[in-house]
Amino acid sequence: MTTIMIIHIKSKYTAVGRKEIVMFFYSYMLLTFLELLLVSGIIPTSSNVYSYFVAAHVGLISVTFWILLLNGFVGFQFAEDGTALSLWSIRISSLVLFSAVYFIAIATFRSIGPFSNTSPTALWIIMYIFNGAALVIYVALQIVLVIKTLDDRWPLGDILFGVAFYIIGQVTIYVFSVRICDTVKHYIDGLFFGTICTLLAVMMVYKYWDSITKEDLEFSVGSKQNVWEVKELLVEDELAYSQQGYGGGYGQQSFGGYPR
Repeated sequence: MTTIMIIHIKSKYTAVGRKEIVMFFYSYMLLTFLELLLVSGIIPTSSNVYSYFVAAHVGLISVTFWILLLNGFVGFQFAEDGTALSLWSIRISSLVLFSAVYFIAIATFRSIGPFSNTSPTALWIIMYIFNGAALVIYVALQIVLVIKTLDDRWPLGDILFGVAFYIIGQVTIYVFSVRICDTVKHYIDGLFFGTICTLLAVMMVYKYWDSITKEDLEFSVGSKQNVWEVKELLVEDELAYSQQGYGGGYGQQSFGGYPR
């Protein structure tokens, strides 16, 4: 599903923020793949590299929220979208953030320096305060953007549904996961439904971006002309030509005194 969204975003060649928003979906795709490795047991918890993959997973979560936050500023054109300044500011800041969160996670898991695995305060602040603030700021920015710059209010519905799906997913994971697991005899738990809700929230991000962006169809990739309009114009041209050629001047001309 994420691949389909990325392909469609890339097809909107002239849409505002196309290159910036696609970074968010790439980050989410990589995050989902890494989460699959950890949750499915492909990388067992007993493995020596397990903590490193978990740290990378935590770092990617923060990076994904960070990229989403920066995309919230794209519509305000603080930096022109698609330029090197806009793209590399996201890439470099995301790399710095990932490195910092990765180090804090590893230091917490291994109790290095002031960090302790029995009191992971720093990780808690990153996971819930920092990421939550990034999401809240992004939503607030988009609400302001829609109200101040757009006549259409329907994109607010996409934002509302996205937030609702995400909240439902988090509540399912942290509140109802054990109850769901016991009810279905441990076949699935809240993480299954939480992952689906998160995907739906990401799809709402795509739907919102798609609804507020316009593109110049003359330069869009894969755009098709309206065939019926082209045919209608051709028919009108043929009728005009026939009326001019056969019902107009040519029908009244004579050659050598004889009517044509």
